[in-house]
Amino acid sequence: MIDWLTETASVRDFLQHLVDDAVGNSGADGCGVTLQRRGRPLTVVSTGGVADKLDEKQYGQDDGPCLQALRTGLVVHVSDTLDEDRWGSYPSFAADLGIRSSLSLPVPVGTHTAGALNFYAAQPDAFTESDRSTLASCAAQAGGAIALAQRLADTEDFTRELQSALASRRVIDQAIGSVMAQHQCTEEEAFDLLRRLSQETNLKLRDVCTRLLTDLAGRPPAPRPPLRPRP
Repeated sequence: MIDWLTETASVRDFLQHLVDDAVGNSGADGCGVTLQRRGRPLTVVSTGGVADKLDEKQYGQDDGPCLQALRTGLVVHVSDTLDEDRWGSYPSFAADLGIRSSLSLPVPVGTHTAGALNFYAAQPDAFTESDRSTLASCAAQAGGAIALAQRLADTEDFTRELQSALASRRVIDQAIGSVMAQHQCTEEEAFDLLRRLSQETNLKLRDVCTRLLTDLAGRPPAPRPPLRPRP
């Protein structure tokens, strides 16, 4: 997994490599990787000609083995779609597309993103115990990659929030200094004056300070340079 992660350009490429390899080494004829973001499931990568159609059918009716695995965290096995009576019209839809069995595995991402790997096969009872073990390992690897991507995204969000907080602090400090110089008062008295003005105008303290500095200088305060990692 580490080698693949370092050799691929993105987590999406990694997942594509993962499912292609899994299908090539199991009884599956296709696979789709489903992730749920903001309450909506979507197929982020797939292999085989019917995986996308089968996933979309389940999304459309808001039910199916893929969504059941994603929502419950349990493995969902369909031995033969012709004998399956769960999930409404989905089994007959799958059978019409030539899919007789499937295996849906929850992706243990450990974050606020839920996911599932959905393997489809043209033969009934296509997934042996050995296949299930191998594909469960794939699900775990996919979960690790997705969790890593989510942590990186969360870090970027935190960095943006930190930059915003630093920018606010810089503007407030500049405004306090200006008030101290104008009114010959202490830092505490200057801050209290700005705070009261914020309450009276129903504006955020940063906005009050930005207006004050803009009025004094004739232009908005210069933005702080973005944070950059040290070399």
